[in-house]
Amino acid sequence: MLDTIRWDTDLIRRYDLAGPRYTSYPTAVQFHSQVGSFDLLHALRDSRKAQRPLSLYVHLPFCANICYYCACNKVITKDRGRALPYLQRLEQEIQLIACHLDPGQTVEQLHLGGGTPTFLSHDELRQLMAQLRKHFNLLEGDSGDYGIEIDPREADWSTMGLLRELGFNRVSIGLQDLDPAVQRAVNRLQSLDETRAVIDAARTLQFRSINIDLIYGLPKQTAENFARTVEEVISLQPDRLSVFNYAHLPERFMPQRRINSQDLPSPAEKLQMLQRTIEQLTAAGYRYIGMDHFALPDDDLAIAQEESTLQRNFQGYTTHGHCDLIGLGVSAISQIGDLYCQNSSDLTEYQNALASSQLGTSRGLICNQDDRIRREVIQQLICNFRLDFAHIEHCFNLDFRGYFAELWPQLMAMADDGLISLDSQRIEVLPAGRLLVRSVCMVFDAYLEQQNRQRFSRVI
Repeated sequence: MLDTIRWDTDLIRRYDLAGPRYTSYPTAVQFHSQVGSFDLLHALRDSRKAQRPLSLYVHLPFCANICYYCACNKVITKDRGRALPYLQRLEQEIQLIACHLDPGQTVEQLHLGGGTPTFLSHDELRQLMAQLRKHFNLLEGDSGDYGIEIDPREADWSTMGLLRELGFNRVSIGLQDLDPAVQRAVNRLQSLDETRAVIDAARTLQFRSINIDLIYGLPKQTAENFARTVEEVISLQPDRLSVFNYAHLPERFMPQRRINSQDLPSPAEKLQMLQRTIEQLTAAGYRYIGMDHFALPDDDLAIAQEESTLQRNFQGYTTHGHCDLIGLGVSAISQIGDLYCQNSSDLTEYQNALASSQLGTSRGLICNQDDRIRREVIQQLICNFRLDFAHIEHCFNLDFRGYFAELWPQLMAMADDGLISLDSQRIEVLPAGRLLVRSVCMVFDAYLEQQNRQRFSRVI
């Protein structure tokens, strides 16, 4: 079993830098417009030849209300009819993509995200799932990992029953904070009873897994009131918890301009919130998976980490990293072999492309050999908190110490600081360094010095 994380305030202050979350390497910041739909079709052909299993992500951008902290690609509207033309174009994209794949390629993982997927009517959800089942090889029974993001204000028992009927067995519930003053400050009024009702429905209907999202660092939050939220959430006993650091970037995300920066907790208060949250979750039996994620010991993610099979992609930590990830919808990202590609983030551009029977691909990247090497290094560190040099040497036929010779002084400094242990055979991220694993990964990022660090959130 992995050791528990250890809180070291001095280490955190020195290594709490701005940097990528490494849902990919290279990161999406490196995507460029020279990659387009032709590259995607070529990658789909390779996927078909290799008969690789699939993971599908479907982006549904609509929300009835705006949450001021949100940095997602979304469309705020009370008009439920806005979804219909989007769904028509989405069905076209499903057909255009699926015809380049083999019917034998099974969909091991499916996730509907947003926005608010339950913004759609029951009939629209039925139609969307019917199209996915018609064109992709979705697994029958309950053997796939099929999840959906839920806003408890947009779901009830009948909605949960429909989702279970349609094949979903995992739900991720947005909660963020239960304190009314915080909720008013971010324009997301949501009661504990609303959230509990959705969770009770999910348990009664035998959903396999429940995840709850929290955010620390929001306006009006204090260590005391956030601890009360965490205590209430623990009583709900979710299988997984995501505890995200709010990054206030109003120059990039317009809704955040409605937040009064004077109401934001100080960096020291944020650290206090996180430390207390970790103590509460650890005492309640949750394991720190990494990168804001916690899970009960019998959860698939915790088991995969124990067995060193955990992976990370654009859907976060996953046990399906061996699958080709196909993103459908506006702004959705695909990862197919060595290709990353992203649909246009502009709703009109995306819909117009498909109206012309063209894919919505707008940018991307094809990994070179150095990218592949560094991607595997970062994957091992961020998922397993250790890196055996022999693994990289075997996979890529290189001498690790020689290939990364220029990085050795930085790694030695991290070892001297107690962030990692380092010898001739491996790097191990120590308990005091696990909260800062992004900082270790950043050492291996060949693109980081070219990038504007203000694009990224801080590690903590």
